[in-house]
Amino acid sequence: MSSTELTPPEAARWAARAGLPLPDDRHAAVAATAGHIHSVVAVLRELDFGDTPPGSAYRAGGDQPDAAA
Repeated sequence: MSSTELTPPEAARWAARAGLPLPDDRHAAVAATAGHIHSVVAVLRELDFGDTPPGSAYRAGGDQPDAAA
């Protein structure tokens, strides 16, 4: 999706393309929700996770290695 807002007709077209036809009264709500999700994801994309280990390095149960180790 581009940086422009998704319009209600576009939301209906994309939903139909995905096999999820929307009733006419839902087009605006779906477009607004998609816009909100897009804005949240845009913020997450700006975060720097350079020093964060991958999730596979995490061990559940509280036995985490010292940060100094």
